[in-house]
Amino acid sequence: MSQSATQFGKLRSFFWPVHTFELRKLVPMLVMFFCISFNYTILRDTKDTLIVTAPGSGAEAIPFLKVWGVVPVAVVFMLIFAKLSNMVSRQALFYITLAPFLLFFALFPTVIYPYRDALHPTTMADSLQAYLPAGCMGLVAIFRNWTYAAFYILSELWGSVVLSLLFWSFANEITKVQEAKRFYTLFGLGANFALLFSGPAIVYVSDIRSKLPEGVDAWGVSLNYLMTMVVIAGFLTMATYWWINKNILTDTRFYEPAEVKTAKKSKPSMSLKESFLFLAKSPYIGCLCLIVLAYGIAINLVEVTWKGQLKLQFPNANEYSAFMGKFSFFTGLVTIVMLLIGGPIIRRFGWGTAAALTPVVLLLTGAGFFCFVLFRDSLSGFVALLGSTPLMLGVLFGAAQNIMSKSTKYSLFDPTKEMAYIPLDQESKVKGKAAIDVVGARLGKSGGSLVQQGLLVVLGSLAAITPYVAGILFLIIGGWLLAVRSLSRQFAVVSAEKEAQLAHKAAAPAVASTGAAATS
Repeated sequence: MSQSATQFGKLRSFFWPVHTFELRKLVPMLVMFFCISFNYTILRDTKDTLIVTAPGSGAEAIPFLKVWGVVPVAVVFMLIFAKLSNMVSRQALFYITLAPFLLFFALFPTVIYPYRDALHPTTMADSLQAYLPAGCMGLVAIFRNWTYAAFYILSELWGSVVLSLLFWSFANEITKVQEAKRFYTLFGLGANFALLFSGPAIVYVSDIRSKLPEGVDAWGVSLNYLMTMVVIAGFLTMATYWWINKNILTDTRFYEPAEVKTAKKSKPSMSLKESFLFLAKSPYIGCLCLIVLAYGIAINLVEVTWKGQLKLQFPNANEYSAFMGKFSFFTGLVTIVMLLIGGPIIRRFGWGTAAALTPVVLLLTGAGFFCFVLFRDSLSGFVALLGSTPLMLGVLFGAAQNIMSKSTKYSLFDPTKEMAYIPLDQESKVKGKAAIDVVGARLGKSGGSLVQQGLLVVLGSLAAITPYVAGILFLIIGGWLLAVRSLSRQFAVVSAEKEAQLAHKAAAPAVASTGAAATS
């Protein structure tokens, strides 16, 4: 075989490490993941459009919705899911869980949205708004537009339930360890390729307003098209799941339960108090938890302020949705590029530099975004020379911040976070992950919303709280960078100790055999 053919084979194996016969299993899994990710993007952009552009609402409603809507419903859902998992088969559980989502998304544009004026308690909401402080507008907006709030909650749950729970549980059950090492990276790329299709689809149906006659609800028409795509992709997911169970899991080449690692060591269930105590005892795990917590709070703080600016720039629902479609497309494009260069960055510059890039990116783009938001009036003359407006530049900086933060999360933040567990002993790995799941991940997701809620209640509006949000964001990122710096030093020490232990173990048999030979 020629040298060029050998090099091509190595290159192909690097980017596409799949045997031809494995395509029968991989392709259907990619189709499932693509459809689920496609819906995730459409639902994510549509839920924001509904809430932010709704009458009497705005981005102020999002922090209240996440804490008082998404979290309670998620807890109730998990209790029901756990009960059902003990009563029905795995396949039945998949269909039973997915069906209510598709039923709601089918009914929303055809039944619920057309009768929204009759369903929404507008008069009662006006009375509540008159008595409550201005900072509670977001809470009143949830009550005023409760059908939109229900759509928002179910759309949020799609990512955690259908994507994280149903798909990944299924994938982990039917995928062998050696397959996972090659397939799972392709799943990540597939998810971001879905953005390249869902983004333009959102833009296309959102720009339909110009093609409709006067008096037609353009956003209602767009909703019909968007939810039709969601339902079709959902049924395609179900059909593919059925096909895999019928044709793939009956083939021992692809699925042999005895060979699949199903008996993974269970992760201990730790209370909030136990988690804090464990973190206090381990500076290493404590720094890792601070990094996870900081990311969750930081991204949430910027997103809500950015979406408030988006509403000012695009008050019409169709225009808002079209912009979010373009945003999703570029998020997928940049993330695919970053996934390809993330590994080389870690190998070339080391763990510390790679881990610090995510907070540095958030700091630089966040600073640019908040500068335009806070000082846009004084920058109007300069910005006019660029042929734009301060508001639009603020929106673009916010979009860049979100795109870069998401792409660096997938390509650098997540890999370095998981690498930090590798040199730890088994007990620290297991208990550390459990503690970080309780304190870092959960408090990180709700921490930013709680901060914004408190500021909104006291100060009354997003515009009023923006300087304080900017200050808190920079403090959070500063603490994040300090945690990365400390963890980088500890990671180097612990890694060196583990390498020395492995070298010692490897040398021990050689020393023993040499001694035996000398004796003989």
